[in-house]
Amino acid sequence: MRQKTVYTCQQCGHQSPKWMGKCPDCNQWNTLTEETVAVVKGKGRAAALAAAAVPCRLSEVTITEEDRIRCGIREFDRVLGGGVVPGSLTLIGGDPGIGKSTLLLQSIARLAGVGPALYVTAEESTRQVKLRGQRLGVAAEDLFLLAETSLEAILERVKELRPSFLVIDSIQTIFTNALESAPGSVSQVRECASRLMRVAKVDGIPTFLVGHVTKDGSIAGPRMLEHMVDTVLYFEGDAGHPYRILRAVKNRFGSTNEIGVFEMKESGLAEVSNPSELFLAERPEGAAGSAVVPSLEGSRPILVELQALVSGSAYGTPRRTTMGIDHNRVSLLVAVLEKKVGLSLLAQDIFLNVAGGVRLDEPAVDLGVMAALASSHLNRAIPPRTILFGEVGLTGEVRAVSRPELRISEAARLGFDRCLLPAGNLKNIDAPRGMALIGVRSAEEALNGLFD
Repeated sequence: MRQKTVYTCQQCGHQSPKWMGKCPDCNQWNTLTEETVAVVKGKGRAAALAAAAVPCRLSEVTITEEDRIRCGIREFDRVLGGGVVPGSLTLIGGDPGIGKSTLLLQSIARLAGVGPALYVTAEESTRQVKLRGQRLGVAAEDLFLLAETSLEAILERVKELRPSFLVIDSIQTIFTNALESAPGSVSQVRECASRLMRVAKVDGIPTFLVGHVTKDGSIAGPRMLEHMVDTVLYFEGDAGHPYRILRAVKNRFGSTNEIGVFEMKESGLAEVSNPSELFLAERPEGAAGSAVVPSLEGSRPILVELQALVSGSAYGTPRRTTMGIDHNRVSLLVAVLEKKVGLSLLAQDIFLNVAGGVRLDEPAVDLGVMAALASSHLNRAIPPRTILFGEVGLTGEVRAVSRPELRISEAARLGFDRCLLPAGNLKNIDAPRGMALIGVRSAEEALNGLFD
């Protein structure tokens, strides 16, 4: 075995034999750092090949049905796909202070009732974790704490203790003695995650990794890290709101459309079993620029409030500011309102916000966005017990969306009695008692029905 020096990009993992100021892959400046890697030759390489797996027929592979392990936090179990899968490797990322360690400590303490759990804290002392546990009311006899950053020492303790669950907080602070690069570098993160994945798969230990995020919100380290793990979860939230959204962007054992909603309190993260009622609790009725839309997150419909403010611009170029929704999508809908509906908005400042810190990605909220903008521009309030949903095309047509019955049922449960929806969704839908369904084919028809 010999060693050689390479220069590795800390953003994308690209390797170069010489230093460059700009990475040719991700085009980031000053991200290449010098690292020493080991090259295996001769007998070492032959031994590695000899220990490799051999191919087998698909029909010869035997599987066993393994039950998922529920941690007792329903919102967390929902995002995981129904519970923790034995031998799975889960990566959780989020902004500093968002609640990643709090969520994992609450979860692992409940899982410790099933079997012994090891919580490796590489950034805090065991005393600090104990103080947090007292604040959260965590008390588990089989929950073990380990303040360690060396991967070899961690694996030795795992071998001695043989825990049923393992938490690494965080993967960027763990290092292995096999590499000379600094902790948090691309090679260190990749090697440590690879060896932890091997332990999780071979020994069947569900493992949770906490990952730092960069300034653009993505998990720090090589992109390969997200490909190696089974599940990637992002903890989202606004510092000005107590609500937190746990979202899965990758899940080999379940859907990536499910979200979990939590509320940060002094005693820790509390589940929000009815997020629609919570997000609409402070909604002002009779205010212009406010519209309620039912958004579908996985199998769960959530009613959220869209708030729009349209006012004359004092500058040559009007402002377009959005929070919680795609900026380009809003610009498209403003152009449709201008061209197809006849509202003069090009010289107006436009501000759009999704109340409660929620982020909406599906096109079914297009009609609600246009209604909120038109309501603010005309200074006419939308009827308080009315909801809207539907995708709007460039020609102003309103297209059908998926699962309309779930959206309507959630709205009826919360007391709404009028729904504007695409005409294509009216087929085979039974209106709940007291709910009037109005099918529309164009955005102009929908706005005329609201403000006639």
